[in-house]
Amino acid sequence: MGHAVAIIGTGQTHCGKRTDVSYPELIYEAVSRAFEDSGLSPDDIEAVVSGSMPPAMEGVNNPHLYWADAMGAGGKPLIRIATCGSTGISLAHAGFYHVSSGLFDLVLVVGAEKMYEGNPQGVMATVADPFFQRPFLAGAPGIFALQSNEWAHRYGLEEKRVRMAAAELSVRNHTDALDNPYAHIKVKIAVEDVLKSRVIAYPVRILDVCPASDGACAVIMASERMVRKMGAKPAWIRGVGYCGEEAFFGEGDKVVWQAAINAAKTAYKQAGITDPRKEIDVAEVYNPFTFQEMLFYECFGFCDFGQACELVEKGVVMRGGDLPCDPSGGVLCTNPIGATGLQRAAEIALQVTNKAGDHQIPGASTGLTHAMGGLDQFNGIMIISNSL
Repeated sequence: MGHAVAIIGTGQTHCGKRTDVSYPELIYEAVSRAFEDSGLSPDDIEAVVSGSMPPAMEGVNNPHLYWADAMGAGGKPLIRIATCGSTGISLAHAGFYHVSSGLFDLVLVVGAEKMYEGNPQGVMATVADPFFQRPFLAGAPGIFALQSNEWAHRYGLEEKRVRMAAAELSVRNHTDALDNPYAHIKVKIAVEDVLKSRVIAYPVRILDVCPASDGACAVIMASERMVRKMGAKPAWIRGVGYCGEEAFFGEGDKVVWQAAINAAKTAYKQAGITDPRKEIDVAEVYNPFTFQEMLFYECFGFCDFGQACELVEKGVVMRGGDLPCDPSGGVLCTNPIGATGLQRAAEIALQVTNKAGDHQIPGASTGLTHAMGGLDQFNGIMIISNSL
């Protein structure tokens, strides 16, 4: 894996409709908090990794140049990454490799999005292949509604059971978001509210769907040498895995999803994890849709295929369960797309260093962070722990 790498500082913004700040000001908010958390200053950073959605979403070409001053990137190596929904985990992986390679000791990683300044659904509904997919997929909800239906039919899952499990997950995420100071959607809901909410693309209802958010996230990654020198409290990156596949939705199996499975297996092997259900204490699973979260449980080996509903029904993935997932409220409640995957990494870093505040999982020492993206073909995993 190269040199050991740790996350030694995190910073997030309050998310939602942030008309109070410009794009650079929003990023400065996250970056400033990361520096405050780490005890470092911009002068200490040797390189900057940044990213957001592709420019069609931003309305600005090369937006990382627009943000350079806000990130303290002047005169330093600066890279921009855009892989749609998986941008945040792509950023985290790139920052990891910058340090693990031995080229840098301290790297700032920044993800951001200001979705209220553009038309995110318009972009996502028109960015796909214009001849076959665009007329019927209608953006992300259409794509993942098809995936949800295929998953349920593949394993003969009773509609009422799947619908109830998805509603329970919606309630869990919205309840957990109430304890996250940076979350966008903070509402107290019940299962009945989810079941009665309007259908977006069957079986997905409005309370099964993530919001569009303005927000930014920053993390600072450090070499082992620098961690020891600073005496920092590290969240060690013990394993990474990333996999992509066909961009065309009609190709490949999106239920037994090899991109997700392979990414998890690679990260587990690096981290020495053989039984994720027992060896992972907390997970931030990328969950823009409740149904999709359950599918990922199966791809990540939390349970056998077709058994995800049981994890919900038995409370395994709830707070207090054996493997609590998304105690931050997850993507379902906060979704500044370019930052969303990086938020998952920041949240796990907070969990394993016991700094997650009101949504801390007691005793969490090893966590999984995940993001999915592209046109639904990329999956990335990172295993983070409080020890090497």
